[in-house]
Amino acid sequence: MKNYRILQIHNFYQIPGGEDVVVRNEKRLLEEHGHQVYTYYRSNSELQEKGLFGKLLLPFTAVYSFRTYREVRKLIRANKIDIVHVHNTLTMVSPSVFYAAFRCKVPVVQTLHNFRMLCPAGSFFRDNVICEECVKGGMRCAIRHKCYRNSKLQSFVSAAILQIHRFIGTYRRINFICLTEFNRRKLLESLDAKREIVDPKRVYIKPNFTFAEEVVLSDRRPEEEYFLFAGRIEALKGIDIAIKAFEKLPDKRLYVAGNGPMMEEMQRYVSEHKLENVKFLGYLQKEEMTEKFYHAKAVIMTSQCYEAFAMTIAEAYSYGVPVIAGRVGNMDGMVQDGITGMKFTYDSAEDLAKKVREFETLDIASLKGNAREFYETRLRPEDNYQKLMKIYEDISK
Repeated sequence: MKNYRILQIHNFYQIPGGEDVVVRNEKRLLEEHGHQVYTYYRSNSELQEKGLFGKLLLPFTAVYSFRTYREVRKLIRANKIDIVHVHNTLTMVSPSVFYAAFRCKVPVVQTLHNFRMLCPAGSFFRDNVICEECVKGGMRCAIRHKCYRNSKLQSFVSAAILQIHRFIGTYRRINFICLTEFNRRKLLESLDAKREIVDPKRVYIKPNFTFAEEVVLSDRRPEEEYFLFAGRIEALKGIDIAIKAFEKLPDKRLYVAGNGPMMEEMQRYVSEHKLENVKFLGYLQKEEMTEKFYHAKAVIMTSQCYEAFAMTIAEAYSYGVPVIAGRVGNMDGMVQDGITGMKFTYDSAEDLAKKVREFETLDIASLKGNAREFYETRLRPEDNYQKLMKIYEDISK
């Protein structure tokens, strides 16, 4: 198998997320198999350093950045790059990275970590419900509703990137990796059927993965059994559903690991309703998070969106921890009811509470074994590596 020289490109958001973990994991995986991985990383935190003129130019540089084009083209040529693998281009990198690869005649592939090819917000989520209005009504819907970061300007920029690069045919020349069959189907079915914006033959499927790290635990055992919510404290992740469900389960303990815009609101709700069974842990470092995963009775997934790929479920399974997840989007396909966990009506706190009760009646040891088996058969790094190499070989022909 060829040892590729790969240029990995990623635009970090100002708030860290699951995409960043996937990028680091993939870089480590490739390097462990002897490939040389070069990086071109930018961050949206650069916006804070820009003056007024730089911010005024942002709507244009987000569509096409001459800086990115020059720097990436130079990296490709200097390092004799075989594959350009893009993860995120919003906002500082821009789609100009694709043109640098085209110019150097190097195959380029982008992993679609969200639904931004179809939705400027990237989530199909608006006003706390699933929304696909942009698919039918066009990008103007996102601008009107201020879907991206509640800003008309930022929504306009995100929509303009999509509209312009669809029009000039950029996406037809790119290879894409979708994380699931659900995502691939959504991509191909949602685009204009009269105009081939992407080439279906260039759309591949490869899930994310997680390393099953050796678990190093402290001598202190947990004082109580608990269920774990791990994620951003926001409406998109359904934190209110989780907390309201455990309000109905005073004898069950919920630990909430993470931070986010709804933290104060949820802490206030817990305090006002005297929910002594809900404990906020805040943002945890990797070692602390590992321990919380490992000792959890089950992980609670209450996302109110499709979830391009639920990394939290993958991590839970790697530790042999069952998952109780909403029946929606990709979570529905990742959890096997009564086998690796349980599924509930995704927007119902009442049904979640009911399913937690039912979960307690099952053979938990079997669920844990099944969760670990799911990881071993579908989410191992080695299997993922083989899928990635197949894609690299295919696009290099």
